[in-house]
Amino acid sequence: MADETETPEEEPKKKGKMPLILGLVMAILFGGGGFYAVQSGMILGDGAGEEELSEKELEALPEITFLELDPLIVSLGPNSANSHLRFRANLEVEGAEKQNVETVLPRIVDVLNSYLRSVSVAELEDPRALTGLRSQMLRRIQIVTGPDRVNDLLVMEFVLN
Repeated sequence: MADETETPEEEPKKKGKMPLILGLVMAILFGGGGFYAVQSGMILGDGAGEEELSEKELEALPEITFLELDPLIVSLGPNSANSHLRFRANLEVEGAEKQNVETVLPRIVDVLNSYLRSVSVAELEDPRALTGLRSQMLRRIQIVTGPDRVNDLLVMEFVLN
């Protein structure tokens, strides 16, 4: 047993960095190629190239008007850091419906005033809440005016002071 010769343990072969570099280069090439194919519309596109898009005639925008609402000033209550909300908005209305919407403007102002007074002060002070408030107000305006008369509510001023 003493005669046994010790065999040196074989060192594992070290893999070079070539597969890693090759994989990285292939990933960059395929990623860039995929990005180009999607951006140019070759895949997941409607088949319309840049030339076809420039040749299409643009449709004329429908005739719209903007009706300016009287500014609203809402008192916020004694427990608020701010004392008033100043709110000003415009209504986007199709030209043919302008007269119909103008007829009910006092009712629209009443609905907005009532809604803004009922909203909690914490929600009014949250800067992220404006989108939700805007959609709620638009829905109430559309109920008052009837379907398809007011397209949008554009908030021009929403100031707490």
